[in-house]
Amino acid sequence: MSRAHPNRGASRGMPREALRGRLDQHRDEAADSLRRLLAAPLSSLLTAAVIAIALALPAALQTLVETASGVAAGWDREASRISVFMGLDRDREEARELVGRVEGREDVIAVRLIPREEALERFREQSGLDTVLDSLEENPLPHTLVVQPTAGSPEAIAELGDALAELDGVDRVRLDRAWLERLQALLATGERLALLLFGLLGVGVLLIVGNTIRLAIASRREEIAITQLIGATDAFIRRPFLYMGLWYGLFGGLLAVVLVNTGLVLLRAPVDRLAALYDSTFTLNWLPVDIAGATVGLGVLLGLTGAWFEVGRHLRATAPR
Repeated sequence: MSRAHPNRGASRGMPREALRGRLDQHRDEAADSLRRLLAAPLSSLLTAAVIAIALALPAALQTLVETASGVAAGWDREASRISVFMGLDRDREEARELVGRVEGREDVIAVRLIPREEALERFREQSGLDTVLDSLEENPLPHTLVVQPTAGSPEAIAELGDALAELDGVDRVRLDRAWLERLQALLATGERLALLLFGLLGVGVLLIVGNTIRLAIASRREEIAITQLIGATDAFIRRPFLYMGLWYGLFGGLLAVVLVNTGLVLLRAPVDRLAALYDSTFTLNWLPVDIAGATVGLGVLLGLTGAWFEVGRHLRATAPR
């Protein structure tokens, strides 16, 4: 326990002196708890490492989900485009006329015409099937309109697609948003999974801290009994163990941030190469500040909570009947 006397009378002096006395007492308890942890570095490091691993897993998953969500948000505008394919019997003049009609709609931002000749040249460059394409008697690709809707909701885009499909000269319409909606649903599932992991592994952290505090109480059982005999309050007895839980949670949270950032650094190069193969801007950055802060804060909260319940259980068991 701290060297401070359990009956230190904060309420006997002036308010400023009482506050100073309480702050001195808390400082002494915090420093004493930290010294006890540093006196057993191996066991303290192992406990903090277990807490860090429990916190790092959901933090890493949440970081991946947020990074992918940011990339998906950048794709959202492109994915909302509508491809309008005209019939093969329609010429370029009819395609231009259709462009004018579509551009006049209030729910359309822009329209771009891809003539069938240009589409064939693009396909020739990308496919390398020059011989096969040269053997064709006519161009099999139609004139295409790429329409950018004003609204971004799936319902509004689908409604616009149905309206465009009814226009004269339109053979079929393709909405490019379906794959993005599947990706967003997958990301939402990942976000929910991260929260679930935080909850499950948070319970594990509580058990780890509680067991560690239980061992600390057992090693100081006689000291606690003596302080109770001389009139120490439950708050005074609980305080050093709360600081011990705080230190474990703080060190575990900071170590979790280090582990996640280390993992992101190791994965960044191969992930960037994979993203480049798919012409994607996806990249792994450092752990976001909000997630890092939440991880450390959650570690501290779980450390305090585990210590509070374990000391409370001991005090109830040793209370005079």
